[in-house]
Amino acid sequence: MKTYAFLLCLVVLTQASAQTKSFLDIPYLETAATSDTLVVPDRIFLGIHLQEADSKDRVTLEVLEQRLVGALGSCQVDTQKQLSVSGLSSDFRTYFLKGQKVLKQKYFELLVYDAQTAGCVLYELEQAGISNVRFLRSEFAGMDALQTTLKARAVAAAHQRASAMAGAVGQAVGKAVYISDTGSYGPVYSPTPMPRMAMAEADAAASYKAIDAEFRKLKVEVQVQVKFLLE
Repeated sequence: MKTYAFLLCLVVLTQASAQTKSFLDIPYLETAATSDTLVVPDRIFLGIHLQEADSKDRVTLEVLEQRLVGALGSCQVDTQKQLSVSGLSSDFRTYFLKGQKVLKQKYFELLVYDAQTAGCVLYELEQAGISNVRFLRSEFAGMDALQTTLKARAVAAAHQRASAMAGAVGQAVGKAVYISDTGSYGPVYSPTPMPRMAMAEADAAASYKAIDAEFRKLKVEVQVQVKFLLE
């Protein structure tokens, strides 16, 4: 029985070795290619932090929320769809002979679709006494479809490169026997300067207008690796 098992194992190993050898004997050409592009982000996320001030005439969180909604409405922002609560907390502080006070905080995440709206939001929030606003990240809504298109372009570029390489030695490329998506790069989310509003110099209360500018473009890059048969 042991002899039979040994012979069976030897046959399997011999067949595997033969298959490996036959694959290595097949002439093929391996190449890689990249494809990239720049896109304007169409989903910009801002973080807004509301906090009650620790002062005699402090503004309550509820009042700050009303100011927030009013400011966003001035910029045509749909708070039902574009504003969400990302966190809240209460800070308990004990004061000597003053009892206990509770300072409430609330964190919001706001979605806007262009730099002009982001600038309007900054201006209106500043007018409402809300200044703790920061850039979180930017995205491109059609990222998946864009990466698929770039991968197809990269494979086509790999085929063109392989054909040129094979032609240099008097051969031609056949079917692709291996295609690997080695990675997609970007976008890299890095804070960018927030757009500001241009005010009329003649009157501080004059109407404002957004600077004609966009957020920094996102670089999207994909890379593929392809093996072609040589004919």
